[in-house]
Amino acid sequence: MSAVRAEQVNATRAQILAAAERLFAERGVYAVSNRQVSQVAGQGNNAAVGYHFGTKADLVRAIVRAHTERVELLRRRLLAGIEDPDDVRGWVGCLVRSFTGHLDSLGTPTWYARFAAQVMTDPALRQIMAEEALTSPTLRRVVDGLRRCLPELPPEVHAERAEMAGQLVAHMCAERERALAEGRPTLRPSWHDAATGLIDAVVGIWTAPVTAGRDTAGRNTAGRDTA
Repeated sequence: MSAVRAEQVNATRAQILAAAERLFAERGVYAVSNRQVSQVAGQGNNAAVGYHFGTKADLVRAIVRAHTERVELLRRRLLAGIEDPDDVRGWVGCLVRSFTGHLDSLGTPTWYARFAAQVMTDPALRQIMAEEALTSPTLRRVVDGLRRCLPELPPEVHAERAEMAGQLVAHMCAERERALAEGRPTLRPSWHDAATGLIDAVVGIWTAPVTAGRDTAGRNTAGRDTA
């Protein structure tokens, strides 16, 4: 492939990714057809999306990957600044500020937070994001750090709180992103301040007491009773 041809292909792929991200963010992934993505991307060939990316799941994965490298770089910098490895807040800050910092760097309007929130509502698509996250060495470091800080949490509670925290960050960022795009007031004046509020809340989730439940056989499901 010639250099000119390669440049044209890359430009087309970038246009498709940008169009798909915006449409998926605003309307939902399954409400948008490949034909609509192609049209918004300025492609005369309605099969352009399938040609360049394959299935819709492949397109979702490509959008996630387009942002992963920049989020990874921010998280690496934040990890280098952790002073106390036993402080839950430091690890949570790496997770939250790498995402909000990336959104802030994109300017206004952005669509990635709303795209991520849409994806997280669908189990199959959410699995794509989870698979991509597992390839992140910095994310694995954060997860390991949280486990070391919170050894008393039973595995099922740890998994539950990770899910809670992820949903909270994704949807709160999506709401802020939507408000900024529409020119509406936001709860916090900047992404940095929004991240601070999220970190406060997520630390609360991770460090909250564990109240034991019971399964259908009457067995303790949380490992301990605290209330």
